[in-house]
Amino acid sequence: MILVGNQRAGAKDLALHLLKDENERVEVHELRGFASNDLISALRESQAISRGTRCKQHLYSLSLNPPKGAQVSVAAFLEAIEQAENRLGLSGQPRAVVFHEKFGSDGELRRHAHAVWCRIDTERMKAVQMSCDHRKLQTLSRELYLKHGWDLPKGHQNPLDRDSRNFSLAEWQQAKRAKEDPKALKAMFQECWTRSDSRASFSNALKERGYILSKGDRRGFVAADYRGEVYPVSRWAGVKAKEVAGRLGDLDALPDAREAHALAAKAVTDRLKELQEEQNRLAREKLQRLAAERKAALERQRAEQQRLAQEQAERKAKEEAERQARLRKGLAGLLDRITGKRKRTLAQNCIEETQAYQRDAGQRARLSEAQHYAHAAFKAKAQEQGAQHKAVREELRADIQTINTPLADDKAQRREAFKAKRREQSPERTRSRARDGPDFER
Repeated sequence: MILVGNQRAGAKDLALHLLKDENERVEVHELRGFASNDLISALRESQAISRGTRCKQHLYSLSLNPPKGAQVSVAAFLEAIEQAENRLGLSGQPRAVVFHEKFGSDGELRRHAHAVWCRIDTERMKAVQMSCDHRKLQTLSRELYLKHGWDLPKGHQNPLDRDSRNFSLAEWQQAKRAKEDPKALKAMFQECWTRSDSRASFSNALKERGYILSKGDRRGFVAADYRGEVYPVSRWAGVKAKEVAGRLGDLDALPDAREAHALAAKAVTDRLKELQEEQNRLAREKLQRLAAERKAALERQRAEQQRLAQEQAERKAKEEAERQARLRKGLAGLLDRITGKRKRTLAQNCIEETQAYQRDAGQRARLSEAQHYAHAAFKAKAQEQGAQHKAVREELRADIQTINTPLADDKAQRREAFKAKRREQSPERTRSRARDGPDFER
């Protein structure tokens, strides 16, 4: 069954959620370790205890959902809850168990369960540490599927079950970097063989994993992938060739290895082309966002320039008025001329005017420099995004070209191609044919 757990707070909200009347039937099956007899008060007890600690998410909530059509008893639910409790380190902690029964979209009444633990250890007044809880629940979930004989959900427990035609760009790049694990590959072939009872089901199981059932050069059943690799079914599935022939039937109706490689390569190529279009769309969107940000930045820069110019103009007028007010008029001004005070005032005004000009020029220069750096940053960011997009685009193009490269018709062509590649990688060695020995002066 699917196990989903998380730490949380909000005792009242969680209790009200578990008691919602949207379910056909709600049963509070167990309240262990609480003084209260109702769910809301019990979870509030946990909240009250947590106030003596620094823990905010004092509850751990776990939902248990069996697969569709499975009839799971209350005892099986409780056993799974006990196993989860032990693996999560919550043994002995106060616990509430609630069962829900609800009609699905298909009209079938389904039962699932919820378990809530108080994480606060009252003896130490510390919260139980929840380390790697999702991984522990995932492992337990897989074990429960195997124990009850339920079919594992595709792509949920085993990465090998994923459809090879539904990968992302990151998954594709990781798959290219990773080497094929023979043990995992053999397990995949054996699982496909065990779950199938005919050629159609076995072929579909292989196709979902990126392999095409075909006939080999030696009149045997093989599976080909998009790389052109051929895997004999008998060897990789671990069964005898006679048993393979008995289940899979007529061999002549299957494509040969070259045709199978083309089919597998087409499926992967189509997905890579979709990734190309997706990358182009993302690149256009990024450039549009960057252009919009740059336009907004330019508008802000113009506004800053105008604001600075206005502030400097207002300040200049004010300072000029102050300097002009220092020059007295009338008899006082005449006295200043006679005593030389006016001359000193004019000199001081000139110095202050020069300092004010240098100050304003420095402010304009600093603003211009900052705006220049901001413009350069936008330009560098655009170039970086363009380079990244170009690298991904070239990588996908090269991958598509490599995948669609036709296989060599025979071993001789493959051998010649290998020799040509070796000649390109290593310099040609020449040997002197002179009768009197090698020419050391050459």
